[in-house]
Amino acid sequence: MKKLLIVLDGGCGRGVPSFGGRTVLECAHLPHLNFFVREGKMGHMYPLGENIIPSSEQSVICLLGNDYRLCKRGYYEAIGAGIKLKKGDLALRTNFATIDSLEKKNIIDRRAGRTITSREARLLAKEVSDSISLPYEFEFHATVQHRGVLVLRGLFSDKISSVSSGWKGGEGSEKFEFCEPLSNDKLSRTSAEVVNDFIVQSHKILERSSINKKRKQQGLYPANIVLTRGASAEIPRIKSYSKWLSLNCMPLEVGIARASKMHNIACLMPEMNSSDIYAHLHKLLQLKCEHSIRSLEKHHADFEGCYVHFKEMDNAGHDNKPHEKQKLLEEVDALFFKPLQKLAVKNKWKVVVTCDHATPCVLKGHSADPVPVLVYGEESDGSLEFSEREGMKGSLGKIYGKDFMKKTGLR
Repeated sequence: MKKLLIVLDGGCGRGVPSFGGRTVLECAHLPHLNFFVREGKMGHMYPLGENIIPSSEQSVICLLGNDYRLCKRGYYEAIGAGIKLKKGDLALRTNFATIDSLEKKNIIDRRAGRTITSREARLLAKEVSDSISLPYEFEFHATVQHRGVLVLRGLFSDKISSVSSGWKGGEGSEKFEFCEPLSNDKLSRTSAEVVNDFIVQSHKILERSSINKKRKQQGLYPANIVLTRGASAEIPRIKSYSKWLSLNCMPLEVGIARASKMHNIACLMPEMNSSDIYAHLHKLLQLKCEHSIRSLEKHHADFEGCYVHFKEMDNAGHDNKPHEKQKLLEEVDALFFKPLQKLAVKNKWKVVVTCDHATPCVLKGHSADPVPVLVYGEESDGSLEFSEREGMKGSLGKIYGKDFMKKTGLR
């Protein structure tokens, strides 16, 4: 292996008032990541284009040299969860969420408080699957934490709206609207109607669930609705990376890797057994870092490149938890970049590090801010740290996502 792409999901952002106006990256102690910076070059990137706020799937698809406007998230989430799809099957990413009622439509929390355990999610998904009645075959699976996948089998249209956009930040109550057809044809109208039928029926089932009654008694948000987004009824054709290795475990990134013909070796994800999401994320991050280093040591000679995606710090950005985001970044530095430093120097690897988008804590969501780009394996340009400011000053200059692989020498 000669090339390594590392994505720190939502790792960058804006100045934090409690950090004296500095960003989380600027405050984090990252000596091993910054070794690669001092020995390499920095630049900055607009994943989709200036003034465009990226979603994770759009950004990663674009970084790999594809047109982000053709990206449909449901497909990647489904195949990443091991579900086989045929053209016409409608795949949607789902969230277990909390609302006040179907009449008021106020979303209390898009992720059911981030407190849903793996067991609860599985049991709730089974209750819905066993009790719901639709005129079409379907599969509904819980995947990771509050996330899930809904697949409607048959001939459907993906020209339907999302019930929840899923990644916009901001304060205050967010309302959801039922799925709407985006095209005035019977297939689109039928597709939207079936999705809405699923949402209404599942809400009634979830409201009656003993699991949610117990959650309420414990002072936790009930997972009382399924929100859908990223509808996909087509099998996308994206660029092949058949000689690349992928070390990912989240359904979206696994799905993108599989669609790109990468060989994915997933870390076995631990169960979330309590309502403490950050204790779970720290445990997961440790396992992923150790798994990634072991896999690189064992398999690096068999592949031309490798894609590694760390998701955890994005959660802290969405939750406006800058100190947690700092801790997670520092753990990646100590557990992944420290051993990687020896491997990269020994094997003379090109190492490229970036973020798929910015997730400023102050916004609790993604933004259109440029993200830093690091390329190690070329002559140093005198950059000192992996941060937003250094990226703006670096010799690589401004990069757009569609040119990323070429500009960084990954392809």
